[in-house]
Amino acid sequence: MNIKNFKYDEVGLSRFFGPLEAKIMELLWNADELSIKDVQQRLEQDKPVNFNTVMTVMNRLVEKGILKKRLQGRLSLFQPVQSKDRFIEEQSKKITENLLDEFGGVVITHMLDALKDVDKNLLDELEHKIQQLKQDKL
Repeated sequence: MNIKNFKYDEVGLSRFFGPLEAKIMELLWNADELSIKDVQQRLEQDKPVNFNTVMTVMNRLVEKGILKKRLQGRLSLFQPVQSKDRFIEEQSKKITENLLDEFGGVVITHMLDALKDVDKNLLDELEHKIQQLKQDKL
């Protein structure tokens, strides 16, 4: 699954999706499988949203390979292709690889600089991964 537009100035899922797409994905990740009407009703708890708008966005998410759709009689049910954790892991890996391919070592330097306030356990995990990479190179 390839997200084409990463938005640096946004937060959370809005970095990968439009506002309505992000809300829909969050609902589906929390519920696993919903109809368009289910999604619309849950979204309307915050503010009114048109059924056709929800249907269009959900069908576009299917076209993008982010949701899958199955028919149960005349009812279309939608669910995410992958878990939220897996989606975030996959997208963050692609972003990191793209940055490294384009900008090389400077990206690693900036990532290390950003670690100054990180949890010691994460630093230990990173150190272990670096040691493993070094051993694999021998």
